[in-house]
This record gives sequence, C-alpha cells and structure tokens, in this order.
Amino acid sequence: MLLFIRSRFRLSSWAVTAGLIATATALAANPTEAPSLAEYLTAICSAAFRSAPPEEASFLSENVGAMTRMMVGMEIKPSGDVDQDFAAMMIPHHQGAIDMAQAELRHGHNQQLRRIAQGIIVEQQQEIAAMRLALGQPLPPSVPAPNRPSDLSKGAPRATSTPTTNVQKEP
Repeated sequence: MLLFIRSRFRLSSWAVTAGLIATATALAANPTEAPSLAEYLTAICSAAFRSAPPEEASFLSENVGAMTRMMVGMEIKPSGDVDQDFAAMMIPHHQGAIDMAQAELRHGHNQQLRRIAQGIIVEQQQEIAAMRLALGQPLPPSVPAPNRPSDLSKGAPRATSTPTTNVQKEP
C-alpha cells in the first residue's frame, strides 16, 4: 500500500511539475501574453489529474473549476480595511468548499462522506452569511436547499454573487 501511495505521489508531483514547466515555457516564449491566474491554476490542477480514471473526469473537472474560481476570487486589491479584505478573501474560499462538497454529492457514493459534504455546505454558507452580516453587507436571496443530485446539477446561485470589495462599513 505504501508503495502505491508513494508512486501516486511521485506521479502527481511529476504532473504538477510538467504543468509548471509548460506554463513557464509559454511565458518565456511570449512574455507579453502571460497566462491569467485562472489559466495558470487550471493548467496546474488539470496536469495533476491527467492520470485519473475516465469515470472520475466529471468530478475532477468540477473540482478544478471550483479551485480555480476560489483562487481567482481570493486575489483581491487591498482596500486598506483588514476586516473587509479578510472577508473578501474568505468568502470565495468558503464558496470553494461548498462547490467541492456539491461535486461530492453529485458524484460520490460513500454515505458518510456525503453527509460530511452536506454539513460542509451548511456550515460554509452560515460562515459566509456571518461575515457579510459582520460587515453590514446584504445577504443573497434565499433559495431552497438541493435535496437530490439532479437539483445540484441545475446550478444553485453562488454565495459570492454579492461583491465584497469596496464596501464601506457604517460608522
């Protein structure tokens, strides 16, 4: 078992390294057209998943998207307000956890992990709401919780739909 884990780790490490080299080579070839952060992250994440079985492709693709949106969302312009900046970075981070948990609910089969994913969704949504309330920001409209995998595929509204940057606190 340990040998299997080590060989998968080496393979993943190699895939990430290959993605980084490909990105660096493209940047060196044309430095004026640097890849966006989203393109860079997608390349790194996708490279690590290339050796995955085909039946996992949809799940992994959703997770690459979730991680990319999360990292791009966490890239903020500092506002001069530490509290505002903290929430501006943490809300996309929490939304990334929600998106990954929804992918588990759509594709996973282990009932214990599915229950954990449901808990993650509820807890992270509550924390996003608490951060917005602490800053005096409006909450997004309420929507019914998905109760079937097909509901998740319809795409529930994202908790990050209300921007958090450049919002002034009340005195």
